[in-house]
Amino acid sequence: MDTLSLLADGIWVAMQPGNLLFAAVGVLLGTLVGILPGIGPALTVALLLPVTFKLDPTGSIIMFAGIYFGGMYGSSTTAILINTPGEAASIATAIEGHKMALAGRAGPALATAAIGSFVAGTIATICLALLAPGIVDLAVQFGPWDYFGLMVVAFVTVSATFGSSVLRGLTSLGLGLFLGLVGIDKLTGQARLTFDTPTLMDGVSVTTLAVGLFAMGEALFVASRYTGAAEKIQALRGSLWMSRADWKASWKPWLRGTMLGFPIGALPAGGAEVPTLLSYTLERKFSKNPEQFGKGAIEGVAGPEAANNASATGTLVPLLALGLPTSATAAMMLAGFQQYGLTPGPLLFTTNPEMVWGLIASFLIGNLMLLVLNLPLVGLWVKLLTIPQAWLYGGILVFAAMGTLAANPSTTELTMLVVFGLTGYLMRCLDYPVAPMVVGLILGPMAENQFRRALQVSMGDYWVFFKHPGSATLLAIAVIALLAPLLFKSLRKFRASED
Repeated sequence: MDTLSLLADGIWVAMQPGNLLFAAVGVLLGTLVGILPGIGPALTVALLLPVTFKLDPTGSIIMFAGIYFGGMYGSSTTAILINTPGEAASIATAIEGHKMALAGRAGPALATAAIGSFVAGTIATICLALLAPGIVDLAVQFGPWDYFGLMVVAFVTVSATFGSSVLRGLTSLGLGLFLGLVGIDKLTGQARLTFDTPTLMDGVSVTTLAVGLFAMGEALFVASRYTGAAEKIQALRGSLWMSRADWKASWKPWLRGTMLGFPIGALPAGGAEVPTLLSYTLERKFSKNPEQFGKGAIEGVAGPEAANNASATGTLVPLLALGLPTSATAAMMLAGFQQYGLTPGPLLFTTNPEMVWGLIASFLIGNLMLLVLNLPLVGLWVKLLTIPQAWLYGGILVFAAMGTLAANPSTTELTMLVVFGLTGYLMRCLDYPVAPMVVGLILGPMAENQFRRALQVSMGDYWVFFKHPGSATLLAIAVIALLAPLLFKSLRKFRASED
């Protein structure tokens, strides 16, 4: 009952005119960047961090969430119309959606994607509202040793989730942890790695790092591979709405996709790619006409799109309840919280309940906005695909530099932006993930603080992390998560050599 009353209070906060405007701007921007190939919600949130640092925290975070959900929906449009998924999670949608577009059924494909996203987002938000308070009650009982164990789990799972290998992910994380050491040591008051530069006394700005790695690094990477070839866009033909048969074929996949996406997204090592592909496989098995798959089966769009949106909502469970990001956009949202001096986790539900529940309630409103705004505007979104990439990424570079200077006007900050941009470019060229680096900078100082607090309480006894069942279990999970991929890889090589 308390949860329902808190959610009702949150709806009141989300319905304030200013917050409604932020939500509308977020879903529109999210859809826009999801549709434009190569630009995702993580990059957009990173770009907006320096611009929104003086705005209302609640409204800004609501806008970031709207960008997240809008980006998930928008990426399905490019997957369906030009067979180019804006996000990795839309790969499954592209398989059947583009075939439907080639057959003149782009309208029903886009409609089932939009309605499936709305259904999944609504159900997942209700699950989030019911589940998060229980996790918060558990997390409140954590000691510093438990929090440190949780941070280690986050470091390992983030490193394993992003990128093509655990080693590359750990390397990126290590760079972020190193940057987290820069600044004044809060325990001793000594300057660390500042090189007598006053600007670095407060540490490396998360905003500058995020904008450099995501926005500038991505722009440079795309520019280096630009060929000038235009994408072939499938024209919208026939009805833009779903027939009765389409509705009948879609509603069960929507529900099954939601049931797959939310719990997997809520896991510390979750993500949207796994549930969307699982949903596609499941719908193929459940289908009465499996031979239609690969030729434009609407179930192959409905299920994965529902799983995609439900998974996006699921990633906000560990972010809000524990402060752990499990996707690149969640990492950027964590940076947004940090920008306003807020730390997601159990204390946030106590110190800022209006903001947290207003944010959760805004997911319901944002999903409705996506449905109402995007279906009538699908023709406009298609036209946006014709924007030349040179103009697009040139604008991103200018916007990144101006935004960073507006937030932190100094030569040192601009220099760091360029250095981080070049670093992001090189990491993409060498196939190193950039998200763990941002996570390392954000969570590294927190992990160090909890580690030192635990040692202070235990009088320097390092066994304190293994004496408490909570921290010992979490550290064991981290070790298993770190070694499991290596063991599976060794097993595959062993079997291959036997064959």
